[in-house]
Amino acid sequence: MNQLRWERPEALRELLCEVVSWRSMTLTEGEREFPVRLQAKLQELAYFQEHPALLKLHDADLGRRFLTALYKHPEAKETIVLISHFDTVNTEEYGDLEAFAYQPEELTRQLHGRIDELPEDASEDLKSGEYLFGRGTMDMKMGLVMHMGLIEKAAVGQWPLNLLLLTVPDEEVNSAGMRAAAEKLLEMKEEHQLVYKLFLNGEPVFTQEPGDLKFYVYSGTIGKILPSALFYGKETHVGEPLSGITAPYIASFLTQRMEWNRDFQETVMGEATPLPVTLQQKDMRSEYSVQTPYRAAALYNVFLMKRNAAEIMDVFEKIAIEAARACSQAYKRVCEEQSVKPVREVRVVRYGDLLEHAKRKFGNEYIEAVKTSVQANNEWDDREKSLRIADTLMIQCQELAPAIVLLYAPPYYPPVNSSDAGLVVQCVEYLKKQGLQEYDLPIQQIHYFNGICDLSYVNYQEDGEGWTVFKANTPVWGGSYRIPFDAMKKLKAPVLNVGPFGKDAHKRTERLHIKSAFEEVPTLVEGMIKMMMDKKSKN
Repeated sequence: MNQLRWERPEALRELLCEVVSWRSMTLTEGEREFPVRLQAKLQELAYFQEHPALLKLHDADLGRRFLTALYKHPEAKETIVLISHFDTVNTEEYGDLEAFAYQPEELTRQLHGRIDELPEDASEDLKSGEYLFGRGTMDMKMGLVMHMGLIEKAAVGQWPLNLLLLTVPDEEVNSAGMRAAAEKLLEMKEEHQLVYKLFLNGEPVFTQEPGDLKFYVYSGTIGKILPSALFYGKETHVGEPLSGITAPYIASFLTQRMEWNRDFQETVMGEATPLPVTLQQKDMRSEYSVQTPYRAAALYNVFLMKRNAAEIMDVFEKIAIEAARACSQAYKRVCEEQSVKPVREVRVVRYGDLLEHAKRKFGNEYIEAVKTSVQANNEWDDREKSLRIADTLMIQCQELAPAIVLLYAPPYYPPVNSSDAGLVVQCVEYLKKQGLQEYDLPIQQIHYFNGICDLSYVNYQEDGEGWTVFKANTPVWGGSYRIPFDAMKKLKAPVLNVGPFGKDAHKRTERLHIKSAFEEVPTLVEGMIKMMMDKKSKN
């Protein structure tokens, strides 16, 4: 039997520190280089030296790639897909310690000299010696490292099932990596005659509230969508303010009604979605002028559990109509007081309807030229491009103004849940039992992972056509953004997330619990997979 390189906790810790040192912030050269380094690391394993075709890089977008590493037993079809992402958020919040953000051992040592600068809970954790600090330690390179250890053990031990390690870029922004990987998973399913039994992610445990120390496993992941609005008023000179209506004034009525609006909140299996908030609200102009601002935009964050894009748009439209009516009434009252003739009432228009209006007025060729021109601007991300396409069309369709144009901006993470799947029920029962027996670790089940997750792009189960409303009202759909809904529907297997405990993802105090990461969770996940193998052999 070949000797295991990554079996001992010390070896996993060393591997994590090496992988963390490969800087891979989203949309940087490091993110592009990371999978190449990872491929070279996995090529050190005898299994992939003997089967090099089972370790591959695949194109995502913007020169970025994702990696698949397949351990394939010659007589097995049942396959567990091990999912992780390797990109991280930026590190500017580390200040003068930024150079050490990707060096966990050194950063942890350095922080002992800054212990008074840390929040109380972080300083206590540092003093305890039970945590390793650094960007990506918790979110989520430890999940990837754990999966690497599982692949090695499966190959050396010739486990009688298949493991497919999938690690992707861009989870922190648009999940371009996972959206590209969904179709590749289907291709690999056919090529290697795989039967996907479980999509197992290794995202870390996130606290449910400040000071929460409980360990959770997740049998689903929350959805996220960005209902957005372009506010198009009527321009005027500041000397004649009531001869027009400003976009910020219109926006104020919708934003007040969107922020913390309980109409969007869902409660499923005793868990509730966080209330909506405004992620961005801005003037569409880039220069100062005494012309009143008549174009503005806002992005609103909405979480979902059971609803789809069509249902969210219906709620959004209802609230927007209420906002437009209240805005028009308030504006008219002032005009009456000032003896000024008001402009007409604010209307609400879905982007899909604006698009059809513009097509009738200018033709398809003009629409495609607008989209091509906006998409060519590399300074704009998908959210900005979405707003700019709608804005350009409204500038040419001012007969619709004043108006609130409703649209979707990327990203969209559909919710997914497998709490009722028989295999997931067995896995959760095993983890709870073994956690207590082996580590005196109480484990609780959460039905929806409370941070967005790449599991959103598998096991898509919507029966209706809710996704078509997303497609029709997303200006960049089919250009710089798409979701492979058809492939996602065909990736039918339950989802589960089991990862290490940590704290403060995306903060300078991001840290990983050492025993959880290098001893408890790898052992529990390995045992869970072996439990699945045992049950299959008995059937």
